[in-house]
Amino acid sequence: MLINKAYKFRLYPTKEQEIFIAKTIGCSRFVFNRFLGQWNDTYQETGKGLTYNACSAELTQLKKEFVWLKEVDSIALQSSLKNLADSFTRFFKKQNKAPRFKSKKNPVQSYTTKVTNSNMAIVDNKIKLPKLGYVRLAKSREVEGRILSATVRRNPSGKFFVSIVVKTDVQPLKKTESSIGIDLGIKDFAVFSDGHKMDNHTFTAKMEKKLRREQRKLSRRALNAKNKG
Repeated sequence: MLINKAYKFRLYPTKEQEIFIAKTIGCSRFVFNRFLGQWNDTYQETGKGLTYNACSAELTQLKKEFVWLKEVDSIALQSSLKNLADSFTRFFKKQNKAPRFKSKKNPVQSYTTKVTNSNMAIVDNKIKLPKLGYVRLAKSREVEGRILSATVRRNPSGKFFVSIVVKTDVQPLKKTESSIGIDLGIKDFAVFSDGHKMDNHTFTAKMEKKLRREQRKLSRRALNAKNKG
């Protein structure tokens, strides 16, 4: 069974790559806001929106007026336009509110690019992205599947991350026709009704030292209380 699966990794771009990422985010935001304004005007005048194809054709002409749009990943600009069109489609179906203008003051800035002609790949501890080249990443696990798209994000602290969507084949688990109860906890991540426990390694790793310190403190207090009657 083919499914879409997402991976998220920390990115470590060079200074030049950081500048390029900032430019791509800014250009993607410009395209989104530019066509959102046109879409809103058309909707107010006619009660209907524009189409993605019409906007895509106009984007080609827009690059002649604003030549700096040619400096960044063209697929990212098209993705920004597609996201706008999809937002309006959901709006007309009453599935969400109308899209709003994007601000450069938003705490998280991002852009999305898609695979075209093998322009994306993961080699060792680096990821190849369109026009950005190879960027070092903290690959905590292997990426399994065919890469479809990647979203590059910059959070408020200035750290960079990439979310990769892949198409992968998974085998569904066989039905056992049995049931089990699960109790979620803190020290133990989960306790099953058959007695099996799943340790919360994250909790124990962070709290082990503090737990030993508090236990020693409790033992001293208990001893003092006993001595004092």
